[in-house]
Formats: sequence, structure tokens, C-alpha cells
Amino acid sequence: MTDEGLCTFCSGTRPPLPDGATAPAPATGLGPGAGPGSGPGSGSGSGGWGVGTWPRSPVGLSRAVIALLGCVIASDLFVIGAGLHLRGLWEGLAADESLNIYIDPGLRAQELYDLAGNVQTAAFLATGVLFIIWFHRTRRNAEVFESGVQRMGPGWAVGGWFVPVANLWFPYRVASGIWEASVRLHPDGGWRTVPKTVLNLWWGGWIVSVLASRIAVSQWNRAREPEQISDAAALVAAADALDLVAAALAIVFVRAVTRMQVERAGSRQAATVPERAVPGPTAP
Repeated sequence: MTDEGLCTFCSGTRPPLPDGATAPAPATGLGPGAGPGSGPGSGSGSGGWGVGTWPRSPVGLSRAVIALLGCVIASDLFVIGAGLHLRGLWEGLAADESLNIYIDPGLRAQELYDLAGNVQTAAFLATGVLFIIWFHRTRRNAEVFESGVQRMGPGWAVGGWFVPVANLWFPYRVASGIWEASVRLHPDGGWRTVPKTVLNLWWGGWIVSVLASRIAVSQWNRAREPEQISDAAALVAAADALDLVAAALAIVFVRAVTRMQVERAGSRQAATVPERAVPGPTAP
């Protein structure tokens, strides 16, 4: 425990090694499972650059990611409201072609919708960058906890998101290894499994949200007539609602993985640091 009452993992410090002991030097990551980031100086197993002997706390990053995911949810609500308002105007034009929505309030509605879209995009990009940093941190920690269950190297925690088509599957494989390695062991050291319900819901929500968004944007770009624009606006609002759900599931996932890694690090620290010996009486 630190002076602030935090465990060494949460505070970002490392527990002391037993007297006279030194941390083992990392092995070269030339074994099976090497991926982006593998190479000389990498850890064992799937290995990767930056994999050390002790895990690094993901707590601070997780708090920042959760805060930004909250901003994504707020921006989704903003763009949904602005989109439905704009849809109402186009729906009115489809019913009565004599209406003119190209002046106030139509122009203000379009400007509001454009602003909401820009806010949503900025929130998504900022959250995506910080989430990937947190994701890579937890993957490096997973290598320290259990390198044998890792299916892909730590570099894929970053690169996997940017490979076309494969990004629908690679990050899930990385996350699955993180989940399995972060599970706290039984007191006797036996393996314990935790259902991947949270992991599967998060990933399923993300995939559905991405696919729905692509379909909605495609229909919006093809819409020309007022009725088509009204229908496309409704579809875009539905896709934004799915994105909101995906962001909420991501918060649950981030909290779950962070909590599991803190618990696993605590049990690892307890097993690594021996109890301080009680000094005996001084010989005369």
C-alpha cells in the first residue's frame, strides 16, 4: 500500500522484489504467435515490444476512456434529436410540396444537424484513440499475467483495428486473450473461468453499430426526393441509437477488464512479495 492508501498497481508503482532478487531480463520474442511489435527484446510467448516483467495500471486510462464514452453517448443523443427534427421537416415537405424548408427554420435545422454531426465525429475520434491506448495497455498486461493464452501479439491491439475486413475479427481475438489472462486465479492457483458475456455483448454491439451506420450513410447519400430523405434520416437516427448502445456496452467492458486486471495484479503481487520476516532477538 502507498501513503495515499492505494495498492501498488492502482498507484502505478511496482512492489519491491525480495531481498537480493532482480527482475528477469525479457526474452526475445521469436517464438510462435509473434505479430506486429514482435522482435528482439520482446517478452515470451506472443511477446511484443513494451512487454515488461510487471503489469502497468490501466486504471487512469480506463477512467479517461469511460469519460469520453460518456461524451460519445451525449453526442449521439444530440445528433439523434437534431436528425429527427430535420426529418420532420422533410416529412412535411413530402406530404405538402408547397412548403418551403430551404429558408428558416429549415436552414437552422440543417445547420444544427451539421454541428451535431461534427461534435459526434470529434467525440468518436478522441474516444477511439484513447480506447486503443487503453486496449494496448491491457494487452501488454495480459502478456505478463498469462502469455500462453494469447492468440495474437500485442501489436495487433493497435494494428488489428486498421486492417480492412480483418478488423471485424482481429480485435475480438485480442480482447478474448486479454479477458482470459485477466481472470483472477483460485486461491490454490487453479485456473478459473469467467463467462465472456460482457465481451461478446460489447463486440456484438460494436459490429452491429458499424454495419448499421454504413448502411444508413449509404442510403442517406443516395436519397434525392423528400420522402427518400425522410426515410434515410430515420435510418441514420436508428444507427446513431445503436452507436449509443454500443458505447454503453463499451463502458461496461472497460470497467470489467480494468477491475479484473487490478484483482489479478493484486493476487500476483501477494504471491510475489513475501511477508516481512519478524526480527529475532539479538544474540548477546
